[in-house]
Amino acid sequence: MTRPPMAVLDYGVGNLHSAAKALDRAGADVRVVATVEEAAGAAALVVPGVGAYGACLTGLSSAGGAAAVAGWLEGGRPLLGICVGMQLLFEASDEGPVADGAGVLPGKIRRLAGQVKIPHIGWDEVTVRPGSRLLAGLGDGTRFYFVHSYAPEPDGDAVAAVCDYGGRFAAAVERGNLFGTQFHPEKSGAAGLALLANFVAEARAA
Repeated sequence: MTRPPMAVLDYGVGNLHSAAKALDRAGADVRVVATVEEAAGAAALVVPGVGAYGACLTGLSSAGGAAAVAGWLEGGRPLLGICVGMQLLFEASDEGPVADGAGVLPGKIRRLAGQVKIPHIGWDEVTVRPGSRLLAGLGDGTRFYFVHSYAPEPDGDAVAAVCDYGGRFAAAVERGNLFGTQFHPEKSGAAGLALLANFVAEARAA
């Protein structure tokens, strides 16, 4: 089986080493790039992200910004955002607050609510939307590893999975060739590798 070429975006934030290593184990031929433009020729793009929304958005701007991300998606190749890398794809965030996210997905990033410990750190269960390609073969109750204080509110048909922690939030999203996870698949053991293998399959098909 072919190993599709996959680019991991290094824009000054994110857990690049573990993400790249996990994607390699999931069947991709991985290289790290500094800009979206440098990812030309790759079958898929991965945007990780750890830290504050505003700082990550500034880093993304140096890598091509929202326009480059939108251009990548218009080209039809898959994109996976992880944690804050996924949050940047939405319109805005309460963290900061920041009003000018990439805006390729509708909705806003909200601080986790309810009488729960924040940040949300550790393993938690998700409920999967039937027909999700990113979570194919992973049923309700599958556990993934989370580290976050903010998350997308469920908004429209882009939600692929939800988690309930102080209220429901979008744990994963997918729309067309755009995919994202609030949790860290690269830190989520066998379930995370299965999800990444599904994304690699999307890249191979593209």
